[in-house]
Amino acid sequence: MTEIERAIEAEVRNRPPVHEPNHATTPTVSAPTMAMPDYVEHSAGATEIGKLSAEAVVREYEIAAKEIEVMGMELMDLVKQCETVTRNALGVTEELKETASRYREEAKRVFQQIENCSQVTAEVRNICNDLREKIAARNSTTKTD
Repeated sequence: MTEIERAIEAEVRNRPPVHEPNHATTPTVSAPTMAMPDYVEHSAGATEIGKLSAEAVVREYEIAAKEIEVMGMELMDLVKQCETVTRNALGVTEELKETASRYREEAKRVFQQIENCSQVTAEVRNICNDLREKIAARNSTTKTD
């Protein structure tokens, strides 16, 4: 058993490490390739470090300004969507007014129909009462005769 362990140990020692550092692929950091904005220019007498620092800061501000402009464009898209929704809502509002008007007309028609039925029913009752009275009056005159 010890011979097998020694053979494995020797094999492990002879192998190259799995995570060997590769100095040829070390990542490098470079400055952004964005040009310096037109609204700034270096002043005479600024040091190289000052110029680089100022450029880095103005680039960050410019990136933020561009993102703000993009938000403005997105906001304008939302405004257009709101305008569309408003136009559609106004159209629907007109349809709703027309529907409400039709409902009122129908309510008026049903109201009048119910009242007419009520009047006809009252007239029928009156006629029936009149006929009953006439029949009763005739019956009373024929009984006395």
